[in-house]
Amino acid sequence: MSDEWFKRYQRLRLSRPHPGVLKIEMNRPERLNAADEQMHLELVKIWRDADDDPAVASIILTGVGKAFSAGGDFEMLKGNINDFDQRAARWKQSKDLVYNMINCSKPIISAIRGPAAGAGLTCGMLADIPIVTKTAKIVDGHTRLGVAAGDHAAIIWPLLCGIAKAKYYLLLCESMSGEEAERIGLVALAVDDADLESKSLEVAVKLAEGAQTAIRWTKYALNNWLRMAGPTFDASLALEFMGFGGSEVKEGLASHMEKRAPNFSRHSPI
Repeated sequence: MSDEWFKRYQRLRLSRPHPGVLKIEMNRPERLNAADEQMHLELVKIWRDADDDPAVASIILTGVGKAFSAGGDFEMLKGNINDFDQRAARWKQSKDLVYNMINCSKPIISAIRGPAAGAGLTCGMLADIPIVTKTAKIVDGHTRLGVAAGDHAAIIWPLLCGIAKAKYYLLLCESMSGEEAERIGLVALAVDDADLESKSLEVAVKLAEGAQTAIRWTKYALNNWLRMAGPTFDASLALEFMGFGGSEVKEGLASHMEKRAPNFSRHSPI
């Protein structure tokens, strides 16, 4: 398979830094790689295309510039709030993104520096081997926005760092450094910023040059833990998108745009 399929992607920059390794870079550095509608759709599709390419044995996901991904673009979030058809379409995309990553047979490494939130964080944490810089800033962000933590956290955070830590960070919407993420088990490795690119490539090359059937079947078996958690994820995602039709998210988004603390007490329906 040639690189011709790379041309389908506008927001993701694709390259082959080593035989067998595909590098995917979220490419909106002027917006800290925040996911707009186009990037979100591409993050859904890329895993199937990479899986279908016999020249790909391992995958690196990262962001261009100083950020991994600052989360969802405000315009996309407004669409989720104001347009039922867009909300329904985005719900399906978000579901497909998670399951496409879980079902991709090729091992995925995420290389995370700077802020990591939203759809970018989904991909970063669902990678088979997440590698972060010690100073990376990881935050799920959902409850601060005013919706349930639905896009990936419920399916994998409790497995990675335990239910107590998952509840602490997800309910309070607390951010953590890459160093802390490694300490609690949320990521595989935390490295110095200067070492992120070389370490992620080193891991990707080792995987690409390893026993492919053994590696892919091991990933498949381990990901059955995530498949068993499918009903938990489905519920969390449905509740997130139900929240986009409520009042709390309007206050959450307004507070982000106005750079102020939210006042949810005036907007809670419960």
